[in-house]
Amino acid sequence: MAQFGEGNTMALKSHICEILGIEYPILLAGMGGASVPALAAAVSNAGGLGVLGAAACSPDQLRSWIRQTRELTDKPFGVDTLLPASVRRGSAPQSGAVPENPMALLGEYQQFTHDFMEREDLPEVDAAMSMRAAGAPEMGKGGPQLFSREFFEAQMEVVIEEKVPVYAAGLGNPGPWMDRLHSNGTKVMAVIGKVKHAQQVVDSGIDMIVAQGHDGGGHNSPIGTFSLIPQVVDAVGDRVPVIGAGGISDGRGVAAAMMLGALGAWVGTAFLATDEAGIERFQKEAITESGDADTIVSRSMTGKPARMIRNKWADAWVAAGKEPLPMPYQSMISGPVMASGIKAQRKDIMPGFAGQGIGLIHSIRPAAEVMRDLVDGAERALADARFYS
Repeated sequence: MAQFGEGNTMALKSHICEILGIEYPILLAGMGGASVPALAAAVSNAGGLGVLGAAACSPDQLRSWIRQTRELTDKPFGVDTLLPASVRRGSAPQSGAVPENPMALLGEYQQFTHDFMEREDLPEVDAAMSMRAAGAPEMGKGGPQLFSREFFEAQMEVVIEEKVPVYAAGLGNPGPWMDRLHSNGTKVMAVIGKVKHAQQVVDSGIDMIVAQGHDGGGHNSPIGTFSLIPQVVDAVGDRVPVIGAGGISDGRGVAAAMMLGALGAWVGTAFLATDEAGIERFQKEAITESGDADTIVSRSMTGKPARMIRNKWADAWVAAGKEPLPMPYQSMISGPVMASGIKAQRKDIMPGFAGQGIGLIHSIRPAAEVMRDLVDGAERALADARFYS
């Protein structure tokens, strides 16, 4: 837990700092497209743990990102990828109501996309741009198919070969790679959204758990953050440290997570509106212009439920009464809209993913300033809590 310093001030420290070799128990969420080397390094240099959002990186790009990050910081950092159970089954990850043959619906759904883009007067984009917007990496000839078993395994080989300080499974259980990761000295964590998932990954030998609640941006849990964290702490906190996540956008949120029993915070949305984040400027502006009621959970982008800023594309699926395809097929449908929305800088089409703490973010700043405010705010809140105890 946090410790008291001189003059009865509260120092933001916990056992997580010792385990990870960091100054403050604040970790950058590994956000795809946003948590790029510049941002990860900035957070690490400011005393937290920067984490690369590498879920859709090709193996070559992932290796490049790791090496770029090492050039930008000599502090510990992490890599976040996905490890769905389908890795072990040898099939693509899926979510939602799965049609018997999703590919058979592609023609109908692509027409839906075409009609939407025509109504919104969105510019045409080529296939390569669509795939990049949907998160598909440049694989090159002979590279593994995106989100295939070979793709995930190739990513993990890079993580192991590069001996990254910290690995985070944003989805799934890294158990099959645990011994090799630990033999490199890599600390391993997993992001979970239910108590049963926490128990499963702890049994695999994980070093720490990130309990991410429904308030968080992107793919998240059906369980609210304030409900999830203490239940996960009670279930596995005596075996591994728990880090709180989901809607934590200022220091008070960090303090709240720690008072619920977490030993640190996994923070994403607060770092989206930073100079170093890898998203577009207009998307950063959309963050600062949005309020507490401006996010929704939709499967319209990826096929998995994800929290995002409300937009016309997500609303169109609700209005049409259409069920998005499961992951990864939905990305083939949404890719052209995502790419075109970015090309046209349309905040009403492609504002991006964000958590419910979005109303606490008012300006675009350097990541180091955000870190400083998170630390100062958490220390004040924890000191105030002691005053009332």
